[in-house]
Amino acid sequence: MSGTLVLAGTPIGDIADAPPRLAAELAEADVVAAEDTRRLRRLAQALEVRVSGRVVSYFEGNEAARTPELVDALAGGARVLLVTDAGMPSVSDPGYRLVAAAVERGIRVTAVPGPSAVLTALALSGLPVDRFCFEGFPPRKAGERLARLREVAEERRTLVYFEAPHRLAATLAAMAEVFGAGRRAAVCRELTKTYEEVRRGALAELAAWAEEGVRGEITIVVEGAPDAAPGEVDAAELVRRVAAREEAGERRKDAIAAVAREAGLPKREVFDAVVAAKNSSAG
Repeated sequence: MSGTLVLAGTPIGDIADAPPRLAAELAEADVVAAEDTRRLRRLAQALEVRVSGRVVSYFEGNEAARTPELVDALAGGARVLLVTDAGMPSVSDPGYRLVAAAVERGIRVTAVPGPSAVLTALALSGLPVDRFCFEGFPPRKAGERLARLREVAEERRTLVYFEAPHRLAATLAAMAEVFGAGRRAAVCRELTKTYEEVRRGALAELAAWAEEGVRGEITIVVEGAPDAAPGEVDAAELVRRVAAREEAGERRKDAIAAVAREAGLPKREVFDAVVAAKNSSAG
């Protein structure tokens, strides 16, 4: 009989947030796969639990090579516990590859629910939470970042991102450019830690604030695009949307059709706006 893969959430800041089952799983697992074995040992010490199973590292650099080894252990009946540095495994952290491999082999996968920076930031943001999507880390390169943001410029759901502190100002500025300077957002910093801070405001305001330098773990929550009734989108906005789609690789014909569909307008009206803008810039 095969074993069980257990994905365990770990505190994103305050150690008191550790789920009670985490200590039991750490004590009983045959194998503990940790993103950082040193942090794992500090966590076990804080929880006053002795890890009796074999401890192995499982991080981005060795994830592909170590996954078959862990799957073999699971197939042999082992209980394998997967933990990352903070939050739930697989959410912008190692884990997906192992889960997929275990599922393919018919191995049971379960979880110890725990803290999540995504849900915590979303709840604290003050923005709509009925529908949202998680976008992970934006690309590091400016051009790629702009292209990725343009892909979701018309997304109606609330958007959640992770970002490194030294790239925060550039990312917020790019968001203000693509989503609009007045789009509401919240920057959640050091969640559940001593210096927790939630800064809310328009993207342009947040970008200016971040220029001064921000430290800590960062989660960004951005308001979704507003619903636009037919006729409410001006010509300049239609042209901007078409241009954004073209820059992302769409043919102009397809971009015009997509923008017309989103705005609830005839394709001819969007086409005319694009042609008028082109003639205006040529003149």
